[in-house]
Amino acid sequence: MTGAAGIRHYSEAAVAHMVRSTPGSTRPLLPLHFPAMTNRILVALIAGLVLTASTARAEAPPEPGFDSSKLAAVPEAMKSAIKSNEIAGAVTLVATKDKIVQLEAVGQADVANHVAMKPDALFWIASMTKPVTAVSILMLQEEGKLSIDDPVGKYIAELAHQKGPDGKPAKVTLKNLLTHTSGMLLEAPAAELKDCKTLADLIPIYAKAPLRFEPGTKWEYCQSGINTLGRIVEVVSGESLPDFCQKRIFGPLGLKDTTWYPTEEQAARLARTYKLENGDLVESPIGFMHGKPVTAHDRYPAANGGLFSTASDYGRFARMLLNEGSLDGHQYLKPETVRTMRTIQTGELKTGFTPGDGWGLGVCVVREPQGVTAMLSPGTLGHGGAYGTQAWIDPAKGIVYILMVQRANFPNSDASPVRQVFQQAVADAIAK
Repeated sequence: MTGAAGIRHYSEAAVAHMVRSTPGSTRPLLPLHFPAMTNRILVALIAGLVLTASTARAEAPPEPGFDSSKLAAVPEAMKSAIKSNEIAGAVTLVATKDKIVQLEAVGQADVANHVAMKPDALFWIASMTKPVTAVSILMLQEEGKLSIDDPVGKYIAELAHQKGPDGKPAKVTLKNLLTHTSGMLLEAPAAELKDCKTLADLIPIYAKAPLRFEPGTKWEYCQSGINTLGRIVEVVSGESLPDFCQKRIFGPLGLKDTTWYPTEEQAARLARTYKLENGDLVESPIGFMHGKPVTAHDRYPAANGGLFSTASDYGRFARMLLNEGSLDGHQYLKPETVRTMRTIQTGELKTGFTPGDGWGLGVCVVREPQGVTAMLSPGTLGHGGAYGTQAWIDPAKGIVYILMVQRANFPNSDASPVRQVFQQAVADAIAK
């Protein structure tokens, strides 16, 4: 008899015996004259721990199975999107906690030069950077170096005296920044940003702008808030954001192609960006580069959207979150931290770019699946990027969905038809 039912049938004496003796030894773990009350407390504690472990095992979803013949519909769906000129090419990745189920590249990375898309193609992942910044903050919180309930001004003096729309002092917390409820400047004008070389350079620009609303009363997607979090990582850790992430996330996770500053070799694998004009795909530059090559280092590491990555790299990051902070035997975040990260923190505020969403800590959370999220489970977390890249993690089904494309002018990249057909093809391939 195992689990909770088994625990109920143990006598106090039997459990006490287990407490006192180690297997294969007659030496007691605790003195035999230990007070009876203490024994009863220990018995209750052990029973509770066993029950908790048993319950956790029972609640963990089984590893999903897939119909391999139906998985073939995933690249076919991407080929249809290419044929209709939605995209030039794509890399898709489907994974579970334990493995990559499918990794496919279709179409072209460079149309003019007839370069085929490959699985290791590099993409600007834009706002898919935000969950990485959030994980950095949560790592520092676990170490006791900060709290997301702290006021921003505790770490950045220039932001210690922010005022609300009424002119009165207002308290902005790190949690407000993580949930886009701070009321800070949405983003500084491009003309002011192009000369910024560090995250510290951004702060005076942000500090001079009054808050747009009282913190916590509204959701408004805020680039300056996430960049401020990146600067806080630097202030608290004493390292640049790229160095911190390389040391604590990218290196340990084995992310070889995730960086703010691609090398020449990585840049050679960068998928070209296209926009749709009059029914044709036309090459378009990456906007935030301001005409500089992606290898240039004379620009700040945008915590809100500056990372480049591959499907395989980001898939490992996503699998770590699916595994509640663990991957390949290494614990990056505590399970309870990941569960808090994926818990809606914004109450009933209307959030996100598709209906039925809430916001966790640095991630969108599906509250009521519908439309483009209809095939996902409630509680699915993730983030999209400006050029159509998508990463979604479904804890209930145990699946990671990664979509890498470079399309500059989707009307709504989170609600793109490419995302919808990709996710639906994967969901249809789950073995029933």
